[in-house]
Parts: sequence; structure tokens; C-alpha cells
Amino acid sequence: MPPHYIIAKKNILSAYCSLVRFLLAAIDSIVLSPWIGISSSNPQAFTPLLVLAIQSYKDYSYLNFQPTMKYSLIALSNALLFSTAFAGIAQRVERRSDRVRATHPKIPATGTTDGLALDNETNVSYSSNWAGAVLTAPPAGTTFNAVSAKFTVPTPSGSGSASAWVGIDGDTYQNSILQTGLDFTVTDGEVSYDAWYEWYPDYAYDFTGISFSAGDSVSVSVKSSSSTAGTAVIENLTTGKTVSKSLTSTAALGGQNAEWIVEDFEENGSLVTFADFGTVTFTDATAGYTGGSEGSSGASILDIKQSNKVLTDVSLSGSDEVIVKYV
Repeated sequence: MPPHYIIAKKNILSAYCSLVRFLLAAIDSIVLSPWIGISSSNPQAFTPLLVLAIQSYKDYSYLNFQPTMKYSLIALSNALLFSTAFAGIAQRVERRSDRVRATHPKIPATGTTDGLALDNETNVSYSSNWAGAVLTAPPAGTTFNAVSAKFTVPTPSGSGSASAWVGIDGDTYQNSILQTGLDFTVTDGEVSYDAWYEWYPDYAYDFTGISFSAGDSVSVSVKSSSSTAGTAVIENLTTGKTVSKSLTSTAALGGQNAEWIVEDFEENGSLVTFADFGTVTFTDATAGYTGGSEGSSGASILDIKQSNKVLTDVSLSGSDEVIVKYV
């Protein structure tokens, strides 16, 4: 290879590395220094700076060796694709970081009921925020200390959010809840999923290092080692990735409830717009207690009712299956 080609390739590599460093610095500025006029709430403002950097790179490459223009165009295409992707990531990060996401204990629904669900097999209670099944009392002399289940990640539609989770307490015992689950959100037609854990009355925290797509199989579980200590675990059975968190709280668990829930959760103090999540089916739904375990067959059913309209249809199947449908 002629020496001038080698020099040109080195120039390209050097300039491209400079561009990458610029992108990383710009990201840090966007996330950490909104006072410079670019913030995650306006990610498009990042694009002019990116184009300016690429144009400088193109000019630099052209002055050194004209054939490198084709590499400049490749860099331009890649960087613009990065800019578009980053805009979406920035908007999602802002949505998650600006919010205070929390589960609220079961809120009984009030008012009359229109559009009663038809498939429920047992007596139904109505709540404004919880749909699913709850074991409201452990066997005599014991407390619930573990709850687990599996479900398939749904594809929500329309707009808004919902969350599927398992937990200990929060129904008849409302002082605390140990829980973990998966949020599904539709924003401007884009669907996102976020795994989280929570020990109410503290708010929820996102897990990192795990991702989900529609159709993935998920395993969720919580386990208490004492009334003030426990563990939350989520596994993406499709990808093989598992995350867990050991938790402590001054809000002691009562161990009186075990639940499998799809929730209209709170964000910044108000219920979010409840998304059409389709169907979430909890399988292998199991509640552990001192000396044994049981399935969901004896659980009480909860449906969500808002503005006098029932929005879910919950049913039980077999010994350990809870089916939650949006209607």
C-alpha cells in the first residue's frame, strides 16, 4: 500500500476517534449540564453540533487526502443514525428520571358499575388501581414470605402505561409491600419496558442491566428473610439474563397477603393513563409461607374500575394461573 494511503487512513482513524470523543462529551453535557442550552428534553438540539463536528471532520479529511471523502460520508451516516437513536434514548431517560413512580396499596373502587366482567369465576372486588388475584390470609400460624410467577411480555397499544408484578402485602395489610415487576409504556406509538423493584412506602427503582421485548418470557419473584429484609428477582427467561436486589426497610411486612397484579400505578402522585395491555397470564403462580406453599386457586379476584367502568376481566385457571385481560 502506498505511503500516502497509509497516512490518509491514519488521518481518518484519528479524526473518527475525535468525533467519537466529541459525541461522548456531548452526551455527558446533555445529561449533566443542561445550562449549556442542550438538554434531554430537547435532544434535537444535539444534531446541529453533531453535523458541525462531522463537517469539520469532512473538511479535515478532504485537505489531507481527497479519496477519504467516502469514509467521511460513512461517518456522517453512522453519526446521524446515532443522533436519531440518542434522541429516543434521551427522551426515555428523561421520562424515567423525572418521575416518581410508585405502587399504591389497593384502592377500593367507588360508584356504580357499568360493563361488568363476564368471565370471573369467583366473587369479585373492584379497585381503581389493581387487577389480578390476592391471597388475603396465610395458613393459621404462618406468614407469607415468598411470591413468584411467570408471564409473557405483552404488546400494549394506544397510549399510557401498566405494570405486571408480584408482591407480599398491600391488600388487607397496607403498611408495606415488597414487590417487583415490569412496566410497559406506550409513548407516541413507541413501546418500552422497564423492570423495577419496590418496598412500599418507598418508591420504585429501576433495575439496570436487563432488557425486554414483546413476547419474552419473564420470571418474577420476591422473598422475605425477615419482616424488614428481602430480595427481588427478575429473569428474562428468553435471553437468560437475571437481575436481583437485596432490600431492607423500616416498614415491616405483615406477611398477610400474596398477590399477582396488573396495576395502574402512580407517577408523581397521580395514576398514569391505563394502557390497553391486552392479556397478561401469570403462570406457576406460587405463594410461599413458613413450612409450605400454595397456588393461586384460592385467591380473591380484583378488577380495575375507573369512572364507573370496569377495565379488566380477571379469571383463575387451574391451581396456579391468573389471567388478566384488558376489556
